[in-house]
Amino acid sequence: MELPPDGVFFGPSEAMKIVRQRVARAAGLNVPILILGESGTGKEVLAHFIHDNSPWCKGPFIKVNCPAIPGTLLESELFGFQKGAFTGALAAKPGRIELAQGGTLFLDEIAELDANLQAKLLHVLQDGRFTRIGDHEEKRMDARVICATNRQLQNEIETGGFRADLFYRINVISIQLPPLRDRRDDIPLLAEYLREHFNRRFQREAPPLPNETLHLLQQRDWPGNVRELENCMARYVVLGSEEAFSFENSEPKVSDFAIQLTADGNIPLKSIAQQVTRRMERDVILKVLQANHWNRRKAAQVLKISYRALLYKVRQAGLPSKRPRQQADPDAELASAESAAPGV
Repeated sequence: MELPPDGVFFGPSEAMKIVRQRVARAAGLNVPILILGESGTGKEVLAHFIHDNSPWCKGPFIKVNCPAIPGTLLESELFGFQKGAFTGALAAKPGRIELAQGGTLFLDEIAELDANLQAKLLHVLQDGRFTRIGDHEEKRMDARVICATNRQLQNEIETGGFRADLFYRINVISIQLPPLRDRRDDIPLLAEYLREHFNRRFQREAPPLPNETLHLLQQRDWPGNVRELENCMARYVVLGSEEAFSFENSEPKVSDFAIQLTADGNIPLKSIAQQVTRRMERDVILKVLQANHWNRRKAAQVLKISYRALLYKVRQAGLPSKRPRQQADPDAELASAESAAPGV
């Protein structure tokens, strides 16, 4: 997907204001940056933003997806090789480090590097020099290094999965990207940007989301973060219906709630029970509304509560206030979109 404007990516939330301030201080410094965050939070987008707002912006942005390249090939991808260095090396080839000269080298999911490559990368970062495989001539590294991972590297160090000295070398400046559940104020802006983006991509005219639906989106925990929201908005544009936001089958079950200890080691049972009750109540209300074709007066009778109480609970749960618009033939629309844009 195309990179969103920085105003959209950072949004109005306090959590992202902190990220923006840290990026503003770090972007112009010639030191390694480590971006931390759960999968789908936008670590690569942030790396691009740092590159575009740095003295290296006119140089290339070279990405290395560490888990996507087998360990046996990753070394040659990083460092390059000379002709005849190994079987199949029919011509010399520069590596990603060399291609990034004058720009930014982005090492995505760096925790996936094996121990041998971790040691070699450490030497490159320490000495600022590297050598192609099969060559004796050292080359100077002239690239800004940004790394990213969704793992807790301190835990990886304790278990022997990641070198402590490499961690300290890449962790000169760290930036923690918050999950989407911690930046709910940004969701309406992100959703609108994604709607416009997919309307252009699929040549659709899906209308803006009503406030009730936006409020519903803000109530979710989004375990897949911005990537999950992106997929959700693509579904909405393709289907042309708010049925794309029917999440009742994907909500966590009672057994899925994470039990967290307080500082004194206690379990906040009352708080957990309240969360579970609200979640179960929301699911029941949604199912009754659907069973009664979103006739709220009938639903209130079935639930044995007043109509007024039902309206309050619908608002409190972030449910739509009326039946979502239906699409005549969503399967045909989906097939049409897939033929126009393979891979979606």
